[in-house]
Amino acid sequence: MPNLPAPTADGTEGASAHEALIQFLYKAPIGLLQTREDGEVLLVNPMAAQLLMPLAPGGDLSNLFDVLQALAPELRALPLAPAPGDGVLCDGLQLALPATGTSGQASPRTLSLHLLKMGDGTLMASLSDVTLAVQQEHQRLATQIRDVSRTDALTTLPNRAVVLERIDRALVGAAAEPGGHLAVLFINADRFNWVNVTHGHAAGDQLLRQLASRLNGVVRASDSVGRADDGGHTAARLSGDEFVVLLDGLRRTADVHRVAQRLLDALSQPYDLDGHQVHVGISMGVVLLAQATGDADSVLEDAGLAMREAKRAGGGRYEVFEPRMKESAARRGSLEAELRTAIAERQLFVVYQPIINQHSGHCDGFEALVRWRHPVRGVVPPMEFIPIAEESGLIRELGTFVLNEACQQHMAWQAGAGRGALVVMSVNLSRAQLADPLLVQQVSHALQASGMPAAQLQLEVTESLAAQDEQAQARLHELKALGLMLALDDFGTGYSSLACLHLLPVDVVKVDRSFVSQVEQSAHHKVLIEATVRVAQSLGMRTVAEGIETPGQSAMLAQLQCDKGQGYFYGRPMTVDDATAWLVQRMAAAANTTEG
Repeated sequence: MPNLPAPTADGTEGASAHEALIQFLYKAPIGLLQTREDGEVLLVNPMAAQLLMPLAPGGDLSNLFDVLQALAPELRALPLAPAPGDGVLCDGLQLALPATGTSGQASPRTLSLHLLKMGDGTLMASLSDVTLAVQQEHQRLATQIRDVSRTDALTTLPNRAVVLERIDRALVGAAAEPGGHLAVLFINADRFNWVNVTHGHAAGDQLLRQLASRLNGVVRASDSVGRADDGGHTAARLSGDEFVVLLDGLRRTADVHRVAQRLLDALSQPYDLDGHQVHVGISMGVVLLAQATGDADSVLEDAGLAMREAKRAGGGRYEVFEPRMKESAARRGSLEAELRTAIAERQLFVVYQPIINQHSGHCDGFEALVRWRHPVRGVVPPMEFIPIAEESGLIRELGTFVLNEACQQHMAWQAGAGRGALVVMSVNLSRAQLADPLLVQQVSHALQASGMPAAQLQLEVTESLAAQDEQAQARLHELKALGLMLALDDFGTGYSSLACLHLLPVDVVKVDRSFVSQVEQSAHHKVLIEATVRVAQSLGMRTVAEGIETPGQSAMLAQLQCDKGQGYFYGRPMTVDDATAWLVQRMAAAANTTEG
């Protein structure tokens, strides 16, 4: 061993120091070796021998490089290269020992080797058993990977796998100890796709992070939203804009409603997306686990059904799951499949309701409305299949069909009754159609294919859609550029008001039937209609009253100077043949009156 203390004259001090060094090497908790450059072992302590023995053929530890040849053949060349300034040839090289060796060890072990080249050319090596440390590091990495696989990367909330585990655990607990109050809340943003399209996906991600933050912040300590491995309640992101909150251990069922409403109030507040204030409604479905059947997946499915019921009811609310919702969902699923067949097999047809000039009594045109003649069910009411078409995306195909049919029929009537006899054909547009970037192209194609003048086509959008959706307003301006007319449907029931009517790119305001039905009995409704007519006139817009059913309503609307009327009093929605006969009869009557 180099650098040993020099012995004294009588040799006692040197012998004592050498003995102390030998004792240290013998008791050292790590393996220590001294070798020549070729690996020939000059000194080895018991711990090194113990660690290396499973690798030594026949127990031969005479050469370190021979012992480690199978695990680290590159070691033999290290001493031959120029040594670095500090002499360290390898620092913490890990050597994985096989699961079984000459010692019969049952599990794999890992050694750590440090190799140092001394000034006299010999090598010093240290060996330590780092099996436990490696195992702990592996466990740490495995836990980290597990946490990553169980955490939503965007929001850092637990993901679907975690919430399913928690729901299953809650169901087991509820079965073992009945009487607890647990609930699952399924949360969805009503206008998330609009945010993505209008402000970009980065803004959509920002919205989701803010929504997740509010979920964690809004529930108080007694209702705290836990992380993946905490006790108590759990908030998780399923996918897209779908979130779930599991409420576990509430004191009473009524607390579910309190927490649900508090979440709605907080999540519905405006979101600041890079300086833009964005309003996003929230729809929520609630399942009380005391009434739940099935596993966690079934519970989430039920909560999702309740959420969709809330969305169908207008959004911005929550609904508690009821078994009837499954029956309704099954019926909607069946109707959706049948509606796809109906579109392909042309079971859909268009009916036409007349629009009457209040001053002259002349039929200015028709509104085109879609109907479905089912081969088994008969005529399916629009209120049943239109929402399904909107949810499934079929509304685009359906709307294109109505638009093309209506334009063709308008020109057919013009040819039969004389060009200019009808001045307008009105067709409804849905939110999905307005979101379609191909809409303007489709409308232009329908006009060209039919030969219809753009000025005679009137497209109707609901007040809430035109007033609130920036993307819809941009699309409306593109449509206006084609030269057609735009009508604001159901005015008085949406988000806009008379004060901001001038901001909307519309030509016609259609007063909602709920106001018209009360015009004879309610002075309040009469004043509202009169104000609407006057503001529209001041803006150069025309007005149409919907839902006129009595002579008195017709007379009152004419007195209030409403330009046109539409409703059962003039004519119900009619098939092409019936509408044609009605139109011919009305024109003949008008001609007889003129001759007389």
